[in-house]
Amino acid sequence: MPDVGGPGLRVLFSGINPSLYSAATGHHFARPGNRFWPALHRSGFTPRLLHPSEQWTLPESGLGITNVVARATARADELSPAELVAGGEILASLAGRWRPRYLAVLGVTAYRTAFARPKATMGPQPDRIAGVPVWVLPNPSGLNAHYTVDTLAAAFAELRDAAGPF
Repeated sequence: MPDVGGPGLRVLFSGINPSLYSAATGHHFARPGNRFWPALHRSGFTPRLLHPSEQWTLPESGLGITNVVARATARADELSPAELVAGGEILASLAGRWRPRYLAVLGVTAYRTAFARPKATMGPQPDRIAGVPVWVLPNPSGLNAHYTVDTLAAAFAELRDAAGPF
């Protein structure tokens, strides 16, 4: 999956890894039922609901997307801890190059493993990755039934407010 973004973003969103559907389409968070795009819109990051095929318009709003791990799987729990740690190193390098205002990792368990932060919780983190502030958000996958689009949007909106205008 190609990264979307570049230097100077407000927020670089990092999914855990692409779904098989996303890998097939070439679009991040493309699987039907994934709540990323609705949450992004309802939180006020985008003026309208974007289709995953419109991911390339995100940098115009100061937003980007990447993944902790590049390998596509049916479920994120198919990834090994070693893959998450190696992916975290690659993500840290990207964050250091692009220097977004915030790195938003979508999935607390993946964040804990990838960055050796076993006690991390949702929200802003006390530590930085490659000098970049980190915000952990819930995983928007439809498999994460603990969150609705509305609760995801509320969590995203807190980050939007912290990241400020573009």
